Amino acid sequence: MSFKRREMVRFSAAATVLVASGARAQSWPARPVTLIVAFPAGGDTDAVARIYAEKLTLQLKQPVIVENRPGAGGAIGTAYVAKAAPDGHTLLYAPSPFVIAPHVLRLSAATRYSATEDFTPVIKDARLQLVLVTATSTGIRSVEQLIAEAKAGRTLSYASPGAGSPMHIVGEMLNKAAGVSIAHVPYRGSAPVVADVLGAHVPVGWVTPGTVVEHIRAGRLRALAVAGSDRSRVLPDVPTLKELGYKGIQVDAWQGLMGPKGLPGGIVRTLNQHMNEILKMREVVAKLISLSIEPAGGEPIGLTQQIVQDDERFEKLVKEFGIRAD
Repeated sequence: MSFKRREMVRFSAAATVLVASGARAQSWPARPVTLIVAFPAGGDTDAVARIYAEKLTLQLKQPVIVENRPGAGGAIGTAYVAKAAPDGHTLLYAPSPFVIAPHVLRLSAATRYSATEDFTPVIKDARLQLVLVTATSTGIRSVEQLIAEAKAGRTLSYASPGAGSPMHIVGEMLNKAAGVSIAHVPYRGSAPVVADVLGAHVPVGWVTPGTVVEHIRAGRLRALAVAGSDRSRVLPDVPTLKELGYKGIQVDAWQGLMGPKGLPGGIVRTLNQHMNEILKMREVVAKLISLSIEPAGGEPIGLTQQIVQDDERFEKLVKEFGIRAD
């Protein structure tokens, strides 16, 4: 049995219903539920968590309270949930970099966690594309032109929201696939990336659509490509890297709900059912699309598979490119 298969079997078993947990699940929730977001208030992850918290409060008939515990690249809040009691009263709402962080951060004993071992997946609820953008003033009109200019000797760089982010990784994947060395410029978050790309202080930047879609529509920025397996619902006219000939570069960002390891199966089922119902609500879909986030959904196994696959893939890529975060 391959390593990946063993991981899938073990991780799936951790998220499977245990008969002995039924009694505990029936009395849940007995008090308010805390939904941890391991990043500051105001970002995409926080905004979406608050949408779900409002709806889950009505469905669970107990307050669902979003609590921000930022720091250490998300490791502080994530590790807090990993160590919480698996009783369904402390949950984690996390973006996909939570899988990458243990491979690129120098974590202390207090903040160390395993994405595949310390959590019980509930649902992958949202998908976010990664988009490569440039200011219209740069004159760069396509990925082909960007690569051609890099090969011709023009000094170029690309911005990302941080070392070790999915945007950093996809930037290095494009470098390798195209045979160029466009320099990486790491920022602390998406807002300064957008500001410096708008000002043409850095030629191109990798971000998520929500941070740039209005600038694209206003003609201030040009979207060159998205890195997902298919085109974005938010930016349907923008080609994928795969369409442009870079078939091995497919990186999607996502968000998901999970609890600590050992979360009872009855609680997992209840949360998963409620979340799937929420994701079908017209007003929720409208809010997500307004944030340039594509709703997902499905069974817990979907998030389980995503985490295991990402962990294996990004561990290799981080080592290959020698990526470390500050």
